[in-house]
Amino acid sequence: MNKCYQLIGVPASGKSTWYKNQDWLGEDKKDHKYVSTDQHVEGYARDQGKTYSEVFEEYMPTAVQQMMINVNMAAAMQLDVVWDQTSTTVVSRARKFNALPDYEHIAIVFSTPNLEELKRRLSSRPGKEVPWSVVQGMIDNFEMPTAAEGFKEIWHV
Repeated sequence: MNKCYQLIGVPASGKSTWYKNQDWLGEDKKDHKYVSTDQHVEGYARDQGKTYSEVFEEYMPTAVQQMMINVNMAAAMQLDVVWDQTSTTVVSRARKFNALPDYEHIAIVFSTPNLEELKRRLSSRPGKEVPWSVVQGMIDNFEMPTAAEGFKEIWHV
């Protein structure tokens, strides 16, 4: 059975960095498919000569559509999926279960760094500003993933 690895954590908790260091997953587009809205927003921003933050609001709906095309393509090719979004609530994760119902879902949970470290990480990403109110909302509303949601495994990294 194919696997969907849902990366779960607030912005700057280490999800994308973790992914880049997982050689065991093999090669993207060959052994698995990495999906994220960020890769589409960043590419569009680069093409427009703008920053992530400058295009975020206007381009996010398109980025979501492009990401879902990638998800559907991965399913058609029977590839494992690494889904890199914050996914901090049951509702946001349910969309991923619904998109890949025949997959075994594995939660990979990233703890929220202490306040000083989190702010340092967030500020180290020039052009990619996430409003503090958004980050704080994710922290306040974070729901730990459970087997009852449908996860076969839950990893804490």
